Amino acid sequence: MDFELNEDQRMIADMIRDFGEKEITPFRGKWDDDQEFPLQVFKKLGELGLMGVLVPQEYGGSGFGYFEYITTIMEVTKLDPGIGLSLAAHNSLCTGHIMQFGDEEQKKRWLPKLATAEWIGAWGLTEPNTGSDAGNMKTTARKEGDEWVINGTKNWITHGKSGDVAVVIVRTGEVGDSHGMTAFVVERDTPGFSGGRKEDKLGMRSSETAEMIFEDCRVPEANMLGNVGEGFVQSMKVLDGGRISIAALSLGIAEGAYLEALQYAQERQQFNQPIFNFQGISFKLADMATKLEAAKLLTFRAADLKNKGKSVTKESAMAKYHASECAVECATEAVQIFGGYGYTKDYPVEKYYRDSKLCTIGEGTSEIQKLVISRSILR
Repeated sequence: MDFELNEDQRMIADMIRDFGEKEITPFRGKWDDDQEFPLQVFKKLGELGLMGVLVPQEYGGSGFGYFEYITTIMEVTKLDPGIGLSLAAHNSLCTGHIMQFGDEEQKKRWLPKLATAEWIGAWGLTEPNTGSDAGNMKTTARKEGDEWVINGTKNWITHGKSGDVAVVIVRTGEVGDSHGMTAFVVERDTPGFSGGRKEDKLGMRSSETAEMIFEDCRVPEANMLGNVGEGFVQSMKVLDGGRISIAALSLGIAEGAYLEALQYAQERQQFNQPIFNFQGISFKLADMATKLEAAKLLTFRAADLKNKGKSVTKESAMAKYHASECAVECATEAVQIFGGYGYTKDYPVEKYYRDSKLCTIGEGTSEIQKLVISRSILR
């Protein structure tokens, strides 16, 4: 496995930095304060080919692999983790689910619009009373003729209000049956489908998180992904790739916080010398650098297996678990190194600190990752 950035990764990183200086960095504070979802930014990211990084070119995407995808999420996240989160959710969840389990007609119907950001995608699994316990979901679909009628509410959904299309996993069988759930694609203008309450969040505030509500929402049989009863199994496979996305998101936060702290420690003077000269500070930075490199290795290892079409259940869980905890630790230490200044909005480490916590919760908590890992290592 080659750990050097390839030509495509370098090109992507340079392109994102140039784009971010003009389109993200000057506005991220306002988006955060106002909890604004900047739809226009994602349209421009679509023009750059970053809303369909993994989508084959025949469907309007960039046709890259997971190394390029990780680089994309990392570089965008350094600029604004909320933008990185929405970019990751659009690519790996909604788009990824259709790409992995849609038939040819479904791919041609939805992927070109998603890959170019003509449409923004959402993905609905979680409900108010079923976070990690998806088997007890209350949202149901019953068949009536050639249609399925969906009723229920999904929450904590990225782009729940603004998404143009959503992949929704609903119960079509018995409660608790892992083969009793089915996935459907629901377009925004479908009668009975609406956005609900938008969450007022601690961090990731430029990424929209909201409810999706279904009230006698009728979708045709042609909108079913795969077969009846395959929705939960599909979701678990989608989340294997999604965990690599959150690991990449975590790397962006961790590296962003680390680089800010490293620069500040060399500039900030106390007792007539840079604070980096004090072991209390330099050792913090040494720990941050080491944990960050370990998280990168785990994440790119999972990406390498994903590129090769191999199982990544254990490796993606390890990458997500370690990288997300690393993000929280690096952001926390960065605030500590900045001292009182780190507790203000004048410096980006305050935002990294708030944004980082989501990484240990979204797409499976750290505790769930430990459960996945522990089951994977049993012989």
